[in-house]
Amino acid sequence: MAKLRVGVVSPEREIWSGDADMVIAKTVDGEIGIMPNHAPVLGVLVEGGVLRVKRGAEGDLVAAVHGGFISVADNDVSILAEVAELGSEVDVAKAKDALERAQASIEADQDDADARIEAKRNQARLRAAGEDV
Repeated sequence: MAKLRVGVVSPEREIWSGDADMVIAKTVDGEIGIMPNHAPVLGVLVEGGVLRVKRGAEGDLVAAVHGGFISVADNDVSILAEVAELGSEVDVAKAKDALERAQASIEADQDDADARIEAKRNQARLRAAGEDV
């Protein structure tokens, strides 16, 4: 069976690259699932999304992805994220604390756009780490 060649990068570093059976990402148009031989596509990733890379016996790779693009062509999938973090790298205690601070800021000021972005990012980080949010 055909495989996808997947690369996940951010401006800071290459997050992961390798072969996969499927990629699931959340775009501004909704969640998209990419399997081998998918038609070419370019999508804009949402702020605070979770990326899943299905790798068969190796298990799923899960990452919090904050903005950027997904590009698919000829079984190559490129995730170009503004910010990304593997679920296994998330410091759960710090993410929970940051989420609580962001939610407190939102309660104090409903128009605090920065706090809303911070809340979304930390919710995604916790979901990527396997925490219920």
